[in-house]
Amino acid sequence: MTAADVTLCFLLRDGADGPQVLLGLKQTGFGRGKIVGIGGHVEAGETSVQAVIREVLEETGVVLQQGDLADAGAVHFVFPARPEWDMKTTLFTARTWTGDPQPSDEILPEWFRVDALPVDRMWQDADHWLPVVLEGGTVNVVVTMDADNESVASSRSVLP
Repeated sequence: MTAADVTLCFLLRDGADGPQVLLGLKQTGFGRGKIVGIGGHVEAGETSVQAVIREVLEETGVVLQQGDLADAGAVHFVFPARPEWDMKTTLFTARTWTGDPQPSDEILPEWFRVDALPVDRMWQDADHWLPVVLEGGTVNVVVTMDADNESVASSRSVLP
């Protein structure tokens, strides 16, 4: 089975109390009940850039242009107990966009301070790679989940 192509975008802004990132409470489907990045599956015929622009619009009403996006790398998620959940995730950040984030059926968007991420409400892998992305870095990580599909069994960087 091949891993699904997925994309995530982390909108970043300067808040009164420091840098902030837009995340969202997942309302439906995979990851329901968790705080997640904004994004989703790359559909047939789409590039990762086209997919992330579409997904951010669908989930938050925010309009991105290709030039707004910065490449932040990739995370390959491996679920040995549920290989159908495996994902190759392309990551982006953006500091410019049009519109204010609005709730959708899928996501309730919320701004969080970068130095106070709600990791206790996120997938347990988030603190393995997300801080690097939010600080402007690029990652290329393979995260293997444990048999419970929640805990991280291993996380390794595969940057050259």
